[in-house]
Amino acid sequence: MRRWGNVILCVGIGLVAAGCPKGGNEYNQARKSENLQDLDTALQYYQKAYNADPRNAAYRIKLNQIRFEASAYHVKQGQKLRDNGDLRGAAAEFQRAATIDPSNDAAMQEMSRTLSLIAEKNRAADTQASATTEASEDIYASAPPELKPLSNAPINLKATDDAKAIFTAIAKLAGVNVIFDTDFTARRISVDLNNVTLEQALAITGIQSKAWWKPVTENMIFVIPDTTQKHRDYDETVVKTFYLSNVTQPQDLTDIANGLRQVAEIKKIQQLNSQNAIIVRDTPDKIAIAEKLIADIDKARPEVVIQVEVLSASTDRLRDLGVLPGQSASLQFNPPTSTTNTGGTGTGTGTGGGTTSNPLSLKGFHFSTADYSVTLPGATANFILTDTATKIIQNPEIRSIDGQPAKLRIGSRVPIATGSFQAGVGVGTTAVNPLVNTQFTYLDVGVNVDITPHIHPNHEVSMKVAIEVSQVTGQAAIGGINQPIIGSNKIEHDIRLREGETSVLGGLFQQIDSNTLNGIPGLSQIPFLQYLVSDKKKDHQESDVLITLTPRIVRLPDWTKANLRPILSGSEQQVQVKRENEIRTPSQQPVSPAGTGPAPNGAAGAVPANTNPSAPMGGDASASRVRFEPGVLSLKVGESPTIGIAVDNVTDLFSIPMMIQYDPNVISIEEVQHGAFLSGGNQEIAIVQRVDAEHGQAIISATRQPNTPGVSGSGTLLGLKIKAKAPGNTKISIVQVNARDSQQKGIPLVTGEATIQVQP
Repeated sequence: MRRWGNVILCVGIGLVAAGCPKGGNEYNQARKSENLQDLDTALQYYQKAYNADPRNAAYRIKLNQIRFEASAYHVKQGQKLRDNGDLRGAAAEFQRAATIDPSNDAAMQEMSRTLSLIAEKNRAADTQASATTEASEDIYASAPPELKPLSNAPINLKATDDAKAIFTAIAKLAGVNVIFDTDFTARRISVDLNNVTLEQALAITGIQSKAWWKPVTENMIFVIPDTTQKHRDYDETVVKTFYLSNVTQPQDLTDIANGLRQVAEIKKIQQLNSQNAIIVRDTPDKIAIAEKLIADIDKARPEVVIQVEVLSASTDRLRDLGVLPGQSASLQFNPPTSTTNTGGTGTGTGTGGGTTSNPLSLKGFHFSTADYSVTLPGATANFILTDTATKIIQNPEIRSIDGQPAKLRIGSRVPIATGSFQAGVGVGTTAVNPLVNTQFTYLDVGVNVDITPHIHPNHEVSMKVAIEVSQVTGQAAIGGINQPIIGSNKIEHDIRLREGETSVLGGLFQQIDSNTLNGIPGLSQIPFLQYLVSDKKKDHQESDVLITLTPRIVRLPDWTKANLRPILSGSEQQVQVKRENEIRTPSQQPVSPAGTGPAPNGAAGAVPANTNPSAPMGGDASASRVRFEPGVLSLKVGESPTIGIAVDNVTDLFSIPMMIQYDPNVISIEEVQHGAFLSGGNQEIAIVQRVDAEHGQAIISATRQPNTPGVSGSGTLLGLKIKAKAPGNTKISIVQVNARDSQQKGIPLVTGEATIQVQP
């Protein structure tokens, strides 16, 4: 009894184990890890469970859920690390999140932002290291000198004079020096410059005088005749190496180099296929265009994962029932043969002479069963039931780069006889092998997928698809060789799908039904009796092929707003680039006298009185400040006194641009006069002024001569000659100041204001 109990127990355990779903242990382990918030481990176990039973919907749902949760968890961890200053650790977490769930756009965005912060940090470190290196040793310059005028105030100049004189006047207003080429031809020109920058003023004058200019140092320009030969002689060139990170084929590098030659007209360019690099030597403007083009082109090519599902099912059912009687009967006569011998007394049978009796003769007629034989028809009873089902299920995934063909082969390679061959022949007992003149090739049988995708920026995918599902269905003897019979279903077409959209490429359903009845006519049509006198055969065949494609984009073109933005490239003959501030007119926003309310005459755009956040704002007497002197002034209509602008406790003051605001209905500024402090009593200073009487604004810049030290201490900078226009009270304020020392570093200043009362 105990023995039977053990057997029953083993059978029960086997049945329970057979009834458990595949991957159950991994699924349970995943649930435990998920409860412990160990999402990475849970993801691994869910993946194993799903791999063990891909048809289990519960496994697939939990796998997708935990993939999303694990990716979101790593994004949060990366944000915490970034907030704590660990940029590299944060980038690793974002990279992990993107690897777990490639569809997590937040992970990609956060990683891009973190990498930008790392790049900025590295640039700052490189700049600091470069400054340290420059202080200790000589290094090669990376670009031509950049013009740094002492004053960036707008230029207003109207003159008709020699071109050299106008160039000199413009340079003097900005505090830069100017030299001329020996071949520069002086010509008389007229200019009317109103509120333009230094670069714009020089460009306008150059157009009128048929000349161009280039910086020689940071405070000196060189004016040259605008001819092709002079450009060839004086244009500065830069050598730069571009390393491309997304080029995979030498042809891609060649295409980029050819594009730079055609678009940017770069003649000196060399590509290095071994380093995926391009070396360019040309003017800084052309190098800037090349850098823009390479940044736009050197992008990772889009990628897509295509999920392919193939279902090929065939069914063959055969039923053969009934009793099939014979179709024919035969009757055969067997006549007896008798011989009479007359040479003896006995009668016998032999071959000697005598007479032969005829059994059908009328004399002595007799007929018995020994004289004939009858063959009656037989019957065959058939009870056959055949049920054959074949099913092929494939669910592969193909990952491909945009424009590159991807191939997938799942199945077997079947040999096929090709070429010329013949059956075996023989001479006597010697036979020739039929394979002597036969060649073989191998054919891929199974699931063959060829896809060439093209990814569009609007999350759509165009695909050139060729899918073949084939199988060996039998053998056929040809020329003494058994050749395989291959059944094939093939689809070729071009489609365009949205990401995640499923397309049914082939849904071919074929059904064949055949009924065969063999039996005695008439009797085979009688119910119930037909099964005894007839044979009925029914054959049912079905075949179904279903193929679906679902594209999943894992990488899109990384086109930014900067890539799509055009760049000014100059004229056909002269390729050049310009900065935004070089083509825009400088503008000053109207501000209120106090820096907080609306400006006079309804002008909008208030500016704080102290635009430098590092400037002291308290009443410390030792703080550097700029103020009006006197602070309170009482006038009558028509009077024109002079009010001074003074500085206190400044160190190494070299230049001081400022903006002054007042009520134009009460007073007006008639003239700007030199002060003694900035000139040192014996040097001339450059004063640039622009007075907007309509809005009550005055922009004034005072700068010392180049290559001179700054001035320290306290004193009067400028004098403003004002005129009382109408009765009223107004405040004249310094709403913006940008003082600089001799090293062009900012000097924080506290600004002040004065109160003016105008009486009738």
